[in-house]
Amino acid sequence: MTNQTRRAFVTTALSGAAVLAMPGIRRAEAATFNYKFANNLSLTHPLNIRAKEAAEAIAKETNGDMKIQIFPSSQLGGDTETLSQLRAGAVEFFTLSGLILSTLVPVAAINGVGFAFPDYGTVWKTMDGDLGAYVRGEISKYGIHPMEKIWDNGFRETTSRAKPITSPKDLEGFKIRVPVSPLWTSMYEAFGAAPTSINFSEVYTSLQTGVVEGQENPLAIIQTAKLYEVQKYCSMTNHMWDGFWFLANQKKWDALPKDIQSVVSKHINAAGLKERDDVAKLNGSLADKLKTEGMTLNSPDAGPFRDKLRSAGFYDEWKKKFGEKPWGLLEQAVGKLS
Repeated sequence: MTNQTRRAFVTTALSGAAVLAMPGIRRAEAATFNYKFANNLSLTHPLNIRAKEAAEAIAKETNGDMKIQIFPSSQLGGDTETLSQLRAGAVEFFTLSGLILSTLVPVAAINGVGFAFPDYGTVWKTMDGDLGAYVRGEISKYGIHPMEKIWDNGFRETTSRAKPITSPKDLEGFKIRVPVSPLWTSMYEAFGAAPTSINFSEVYTSLQTGVVEGQENPLAIIQTAKLYEVQKYCSMTNHMWDGFWFLANQKKWDALPKDIQSVVSKHINAAGLKERDDVAKLNGSLADKLKTEGMTLNSPDAGPFRDKLRSAGFYDEWKKKFGEKPWGLLEQAVGKLS
């Protein structure tokens, strides 16, 4: 070996050793993933508070290799638009109501069947059990990876101007605002009510002017939208429960190394469980707050409402629409409906 060759060899070897010894240099195969998480809720909602904690824990445990940036309050677009972005991979993570996701995955609306869930214990037994697994399997057919734990959006309650809703009879002829959804419309038609689809931005005015007599929403929305100013009664009907599926673009999910996938799943699912507790506590405080705002609250027996839906053929109708398999899993958890 010539002196020149020997010098080149030594220089190259020393340079390589120096690079390996330098702190902060990562292995060539280590990559940094910067993913976006979009949702339609404010930063102060428990979902975003817990998602932020999860993102911080994920970044720490992966030494910065996995970073999740949160875009709250529909900053990247409305639900339908953001769902399209998720499917295209422009957004990597998105939380969406099962009732809205049903525009793509019809069975995702099954958790919103009227008066199916008597309490939260039954909700979690169902959605963490076989029915939830079935719905996740259907979601995955559309290029979307759903996380194991569904997050809480809450039970929906009924507000009214003239009288409280105490029995199905009180809904006969009742002009109620509902979202644009066949599930909502068919349920209230089964009660003999007059459901009207109105954009939420117009709900306050519609209640104020008497276009409709009442509406239904979770307590948080009733309070933040100040519906207590135009509604006297809040009946805790718990007629529907809905949650947020935490969704990932399948290709972007598959692009993550298995160890990072494991870290992300662990922290996202743990955050979802904490968010459930947060929402339950929040609902308790909101009920008291609405009373101080002048609303009268009552808690009607769900049994007669369920009986009315059964006799009107509501459950039979939706059993056919959802299919025997998922409906059977629902009834396995909540009891006989149809």
